[in-house]
Amino acid sequence: MKLNLEDKAVQGVVNKILERSEVGLKKYGTNLNREDLTQLEWINHAQEEAMDLCLYLEKIKQELTTK
Repeated sequence: MKLNLEDKAVQGVVNKILERSEVGLKKYGTNLNREDLTQLEWINHAQEEAMDLCLYLEKIKQELTTK
């Protein structure tokens, strides 16, 4: 499903979210409507994703500052 929005940046993010949802459904056989995780487990997943983001950003910063 693709949306045509006037703002191309917003359209790009929305399309990526929709694509990510499709990948997750294929990979895990479920979506975020699942009810088998506790709120604490959801928080742990979010923290892990946030920590990964910090690592990716640090890697890029290091590459930009060492050139």
